[in-house]
Amino acid sequence: MTDATDTTDTTDASGTGGAGGTGGATWVLVLNSGSSSVKYQLLDMAGERRLASGVVERIGEEGGVADHAEALRQASAELKERGLGLDSPALAAVGHRVVHGGTRFTEPTVVTDEVLAEIEKLVPLAPLHNPANITGIKVARELRPDLTQVAVFDTAFHSTIPEAAARYAIDTSVADRFGIRRYGFHGTSHAYVSAATAALLGRDPAQVNVIVLHLGNGASASAVRGGVCVDTSMGLTPLEGLVMGTRSGDIDPAVVFHLERVGGMSTDEIDTLLNKRSGLLGLCGANDMREIGRRMGEGDEAARLAFDVYVHRLRRYVGAFTAVLGRVDAIAFTAGVGENSAAVRVAALDGLEALGIHVDPVRNAVRGSGPRLISADGSPVAVAVVPTDEELAIARDTYALARA
Repeated sequence: MTDATDTTDTTDASGTGGAGGTGGATWVLVLNSGSSSVKYQLLDMAGERRLASGVVERIGEEGGVADHAEALRQASAELKERGLGLDSPALAAVGHRVVHGGTRFTEPTVVTDEVLAEIEKLVPLAPLHNPANITGIKVARELRPDLTQVAVFDTAFHSTIPEAAARYAIDTSVADRFGIRRYGFHGTSHAYVSAATAALLGRDPAQVNVIVLHLGNGASASAVRGGVCVDTSMGLTPLEGLVMGTRSGDIDPAVVFHLERVGGMSTDEIDTLLNKRSGLLGLCGANDMREIGRRMGEGDEAARLAFDVYVHRLRRYVGAFTAVLGRVDAIAFTAGVGENSAAVRVAALDGLEALGIHVDPVRNAVRGSGPRLISADGSPVAVAVVPTDEELAIARDTYALARA
């Protein structure tokens, strides 16, 4: 485990401010239980300050912890050693990132036995993630059964997209029977960044149209009209859409049939190929954009091709979502690649001047830690770099429900 932040202020550790249903407690623990790791952050919502953060990795692997339950107990013990234990009266609630909410969960939800059972029914839609999310909820409930536990769903922000964008053009009876539709992911990030972009522009989110480009190892785009998502690049699963670190993104569905019939590959082998051996990794053997940039500088043609395929897909989605929105006020880059790769940002928007998009090369090259504009003065479309903060967004939703 590693702890990244400690800004603890113990002057009000018992939580004495008026906090409605929380009895004055103001701390929120945010848990992100992934397939092989548990990330956590403890925040004091009285001033939205991070008290601690950390991660337990290599769950189920040699040298790591046995399972998610042990990982969460280890995180709890580490917090207690630092005087931030889960038994503290200052702790108001626990917020959980849950990847898939299906059509059932379209907003943050207080966890009950019934809610947990419904989340478990969604496991077939997210078999790698929802089981870990569920374990995190169960263990947290065991550790503090008296606390409000809140599930915040990756898919919720995208639940507003119209049926024309959500539906795939397949037999509707089959689609409805198996829950096949566009759900979208990274929703908490897209919601946070679209609102933060409007704030950067000094405008009401309800008056701003934003294209958000969340570019990490997983990558997705969304079209947000007046604070409401109207389209997104990921679909039934996080495989669809942009080129990612190890995922293919958009691909002709018949490729799967071809690989099965001609290549003799099994369903599991094709699944592994498209999710874990494709994207940047499949194109050039590296899924880290920094490494790809270094290799491009040395004249590596495979790295150059991977980069070009990556930004070509980005440019296509920017154009498509411009058409969907009709009017674009801002384009926001976020997450690891989006926040740190000036080369990706400028290449993705190169040639789109006719759409009112003009990147200032000097501003784009300047590194910074906060939200900033990189578009040229007078550009009709603002281009921004906006660091995402999914944990803070989850904490805000959790605290609001806990106080209700």
